[in-house]
Amino acid sequence: MADFRYADLLPRGESTTSYRLITSDGVEVIDLGGQQFLKVPQAALRTLTFEAMRDIQHLLRPTHLQQLRNILDDPEASPNDRFVAMDLLRNANIAAGGVLPMCQDTGTAIISGKRGQRVLTEGPDELALSQGVYDAYQQLNLRYSQMSPMGMWDEVNTGTNLPAQIELYADTKPGHELQYELFFMAKGGGSANKSYLYQETKAVLNPERFRAFLDTSLRALGTAACPPYHLAVVVGGTSAEFALKTAKYASARYYDSLPTEGGPYGNGYRDLDMEQAILQQTQDFGIGAQFGGKYFCHDVRVIRLPRHGASAPIAIAVSCSADRQALAKITPEGVFLEELERDPARFLPDVTDEHLDDDVVRIDLDRPMAEVLNDLHRLPVKTRVSLTGTLVVARDIAHARIKELLDQGKPMPEYMRNHPVYYAGPAKTPEGYASGSFGPTTAGRMDSYVDQFQKAGGSMVMLAKGNRSAAVTKACQDNGGFYLGSIGGPAARLAKDCIRKVEVLDFPENGMEAVWRIEVEDFPAFVVVDDKGNDFFAETMRPIATRIPVGPPAQ
Repeated sequence: MADFRYADLLPRGESTTSYRLITSDGVEVIDLGGQQFLKVPQAALRTLTFEAMRDIQHLLRPTHLQQLRNILDDPEASPNDRFVAMDLLRNANIAAGGVLPMCQDTGTAIISGKRGQRVLTEGPDELALSQGVYDAYQQLNLRYSQMSPMGMWDEVNTGTNLPAQIELYADTKPGHELQYELFFMAKGGGSANKSYLYQETKAVLNPERFRAFLDTSLRALGTAACPPYHLAVVVGGTSAEFALKTAKYASARYYDSLPTEGGPYGNGYRDLDMEQAILQQTQDFGIGAQFGGKYFCHDVRVIRLPRHGASAPIAIAVSCSADRQALAKITPEGVFLEELERDPARFLPDVTDEHLDDDVVRIDLDRPMAEVLNDLHRLPVKTRVSLTGTLVVARDIAHARIKELLDQGKPMPEYMRNHPVYYAGPAKTPEGYASGSFGPTTAGRMDSYVDQFQKAGGSMVMLAKGNRSAAVTKACQDNGGFYLGSIGGPAARLAKDCIRKVEVLDFPENGMEAVWRIEVEDFPAFVVVDDKGNDFFAETMRPIATRIPVGPPAQ
């Protein structure tokens, strides 16, 4: 019989995070029965949450910004890699002003807390944390994205971005008795939708099979979640859901301080050699930072966990260009929040667009659609274009309602026939601005509409982020249409520099999912799918190795 030995599944080391003091009001150490306790008022939790949600919507970690700068300095980076990196750095500088959030999808608020054994609160803590989330989304220029089910099929927007996902645990680590650690995230739909679970077997646990598995599964991530990614791969887990959760937190570098060796007692660990091998594998894909090149990922985290002998879950998750998270702690000294970068301008090099990209083709959108299509017909895929003129904005709900009209025998709305359609949804418009943050949403969700819409004369030019299905390539070839890829991530820069006017055009009752008319100037995009059957992503998404059957991903 083996001796008992306790092993923490995920034994994190001590943090090296730099913090700033938020407040010390009301936080005090009290004596009860000869033992010291840390008393934390609800107001402290509420204030901390507001500050955390505000910071992560506008500020990034300096390590993330340095990785963007590294792309600009890397001679092996493609021109498109560097163009995307430069746009994301510019976006970071605009967002740091505290008015426009870095991404229009301001996400689901996710809060994880570990409370020391002698920390006292008035409780319930979830209430105070939710109030802080409410305050942030009410007072800041953020978007409400949470849908509440009225029944199985009907939903309403909560109008507050609540509920938040809040998970609180006891912290039993020695020395943490008088500490409350919290972790705040804002997770948008694009990156959340790229969380995958594969239920594998021991057969995948060898170098050749595992590499072939990754060649297929990592390419399937595509670009819809705004790379360059912070990628996490978790192999094993005591349950499928534990593997997925670990992958999500690992993509946010929450588990960077894990040990780097396994052992016989069941602790998880980081595999640093495998991290470098997978990073090199992603660089060889050629997908790059959205439009071809080396930088599909900034970095990779690989965590190996214990598993049941009959199960081998593999979880994959990413943190996108809106890399939004921050650690916090409450100690006897006060309430502290991770210090994010407040001067991202220091990462900007002295370069101009001419150093970053090839020739740019300017497209005037305020002309008959036939002329716009003729201009695009002459361009090869991967060409960078600059758009000026009128766009119509329509996404999921608007597409569903327009399809209902077509199915009833009604004509395609003229605005969909006369103008390109931009798949997007704005955040709140700050006072004095023409637009709130207004970046693209994932194109693939609208794939099923394209052929029907194009045959009815609409959606002839589409603008969004990410790769499309083969059905869209065929529809564009059959109907003479185009799909232009917009850079995923720089929503604040697009709002400040490119969008001149925004007005509701149709379906105003749908809020941010109404049909909008916007006027843009020098809006950057790339030709991704043309009218000849070419798809830029088709080659980069095709696995090198023969596909090995795997279980279907669960998102």
